[in-house]
Amino acid sequence: MLDLCLLYGGLILSVEKNIAISLLKLTQKGSALIETINMDTHLTSTTSKKLLQKMQNENLVYLNGDSVEVNSASRLKLAIKAATLGADIERISDLLGWQEFEEIASLALINNGYAAKKNVHFTNKGRRWEIDVVGCSKPLVVCIDCKHWQRAITPSALKKMVNAQIERTEAFADSLPNPKLRIDCALWEKAKFIPVVLSLVPCAYKFYYQVPIVPILQLQDFITLLPAYVPELKFILKKFDKLSHDL
Repeated sequence: MLDLCLLYGGLILSVEKNIAISLLKLTQKGSALIETINMDTHLTSTTSKKLLQKMQNENLVYLNGDSVEVNSASRLKLAIKAATLGADIERISDLLGWQEFEEIASLALINNGYAAKKNVHFTNKGRRWEIDVVGCSKPLVVCIDCKHWQRAITPSALKKMVNAQIERTEAFADSLPNPKLRIDCALWEKAKFIPVVLSLVPCAYKFYYQVPIVPILQLQDFITLLPAYVPELKFILKKFDKLSHDL
């Protein structure tokens, strides 16, 4: 009897994983018809209805007549649910999309009183750079690199990612003031630029070379607590002279 219960429980989790993946795939451009979801997952209408109702109760989706509606935040939660149920992380990342990932990061910063910019392009010492998301709240400038990776990331790969983000952050600080960017921090007397690597799922490391590795669902809490932990983190101090304030 116990074996049958375990088998049944495993099947339910597998079905939930499949419907979460299907929803991620079918809602990339908006709402999806329940009939289309049933066809994609090969579920009966009764089973589909029960699972979708369960997901609505978990604030993962919103049922509107014969369709399912989601937003960026709920799609992110669906991605996390699929990952915890054993779905392939690389596949989930492909379905989630870079813009959604960056949008969630930007909103988390704004909700904590930061001025946020996405896809910040700049030039420093003849080389072009890009930082996915930059958030400014005096005296902090949070420079976020959004990463999609498989669960088993190696230390050498993580080292490369972290070093690259430190380099980007240093180049960004060095490039300011830049009238084209109109970044708030250039009007301050000084700023602390903090490199951050943002992941879809938790990593084995919370910090690497004093650079925080933050799972995206924990980003809101991380930003809230950040001011208290700055002395323990890697940061680049930039002082702006009076001339830069007049640019």
